[in-house]
Amino acid sequence: MSLRKRIEKSEFLAALIARVAGGYLAFCNRTTSWQVEGLDDLKAALDEGPILLVMWHSRSVMGALHWPVVDGPLSSLYDKSPIGRVSGALQRRVGLQPMEMSRKLSNRAASRTVLQRVKDGVSIGMTGDGPLGPALQVKDAPLEWARATGLPIFCYAFSTSRSRRLSSWDQMMVPKSFGKGAYVFQRAQEPASRKMTNDEIETLRTSLQQALTDTAHRADALAGVAPGA
Repeated sequence: MSLRKRIEKSEFLAALIARVAGGYLAFCNRTTSWQVEGLDDLKAALDEGPILLVMWHSRSVMGALHWPVVDGPLSSLYDKSPIGRVSGALQRRVGLQPMEMSRKLSNRAASRTVLQRVKDGVSIGMTGDGPLGPALQVKDAPLEWARATGLPIFCYAFSTSRSRRLSSWDQMMVPKSFGKGAYVFQRAQEPASRKMTNDEIETLRTSLQQALTDTAHRADALAGVAPGA
């Protein structure tokens, strides 16, 4: 059995890899000189209730460490892919409340659980283009959750002067230690409602896609690196 299949089937193996990866990312987080933007706006919004947090898959690896847990709980959605399972295990390690969403089976029951968590004041986090891409293209899921919940939408991105890109579909950014970094929370401007026309949904998609890219570029600028995604 391949390592990929083993991770998909074994919560223990996913948790073990998450422990190693989490230790490395926590070390990078501690040794990076971070500049932060938008955190006060996020905290002010959380004072009013939960929010929907969206990020590009390529900028998601540090999101669990940068979420202000003391200001509000976050339930991040992930799939059963190897990266998804490890990500879910890592999120649990830092005090978040991840939920596995199936790509093949009905998610009706899970969706009810998510909506109940929102009613209980839990924010929802997800990638805009994950779990399989295409990269940097907002898929239907974040738009559907925005409509279903009516939550304010915030975008997140991080960047560091010392990082490497994985040879994955999204060229995921992974930080290195002892660099200069930045992470940004930016509120999306377009509101979402249950009753939206197809044109309004596509307008929201375009707006969110631009907001995610702008957030990534802003993090790059603060970190002093060339803009990427």
